[in-house]
Amino acid sequence: MTVEIPSPPARRPLLLGLIGSGIQLSRTPAMHMREAAAQGLGCVYRMIDLATLGLGAEALPELLTAAERMGFDGLNITHPCKQAVVPLLTDLSPEAEALGAVNTVVLRDGRRIGHNTDCSGFAEGFRRQLPGVALRRAVQLGAGGAGTAVAEAALRLGVGTLAVFDRDQARAAGVAAALCARHGPGRAVAGTDLAAAMAEADGLIHATPTGTAAHPGLPLEASLLRPSHWVSEIVYFPLETALLRLAAARGCRTAHGGGMAVFQAAHAFALFAGLRPDADRMLAHFNGL
Repeated sequence: MTVEIPSPPARRPLLLGLIGSGIQLSRTPAMHMREAAAQGLGCVYRMIDLATLGLGAEALPELLTAAERMGFDGLNITHPCKQAVVPLLTDLSPEAEALGAVNTVVLRDGRRIGHNTDCSGFAEGFRRQLPGVALRRAVQLGAGGAGTAVAEAALRLGVGTLAVFDRDQARAAGVAAALCARHGPGRAVAGTDLAAAMAEADGLIHATPTGTAAHPGLPLEASLLRPSHWVSEIVYFPLETALLRLAAARGCRTAHGGGMAVFQAAHAFALFAGLRPDADRMLAHFNGL
């Protein structure tokens, strides 16, 4: 599906929501409400936490219908719903269609328009925090909804070859195949030997929930990190994960997940509000939370 984006709503208070599991610590609602206020726009942002409600991704059809009936202008979508929501939408942006994952749904004129701002958000955070790093080879852990977008961003940033690892080998293989279809043969592979891949890699991208408050710990053996590696994280609560502490102790250059969190939110805000956000102001809001 390709999409023609409808005109933004009239300048009135926005009603937005976040659907995901275990999202009570998310900073997304505060960033949207503060940026709206800074632009003289009201904004109410509701948490729709599947864990709190005792629901799973199978509740998405009901939740989307309820949001439409209650007049929501849009929804952010996070784990574990970024891929499950796609069949429920009426339109997809070219980015979302290519990636098969959605983190932003605009509800307008009876349409459910899916977008993916994770890809551009990760890329912007990476460029700001890791300028000039070697990009010949990289390893990525995680091939879920966020991982799909992050892998795409990695190749757009110039990573020569990306080795994608996931507990679900078939999912990693699917992501790698889709990347090669878009970017050319050999640009991505489904990893099978993490130690060997890390030995050859310039850097590591972490795109799993490991390291969050709900899933503490390291996503790989500590011995696999070398001082020459750079490490880019998508987890942002806590901002300094166990992985980033280890990487810093080893002398690695690091990028925390706050960059992706802020810039994906900034790009989503523009879609919801039809206004250009001040990304640096949103970054300052994030840092102050």
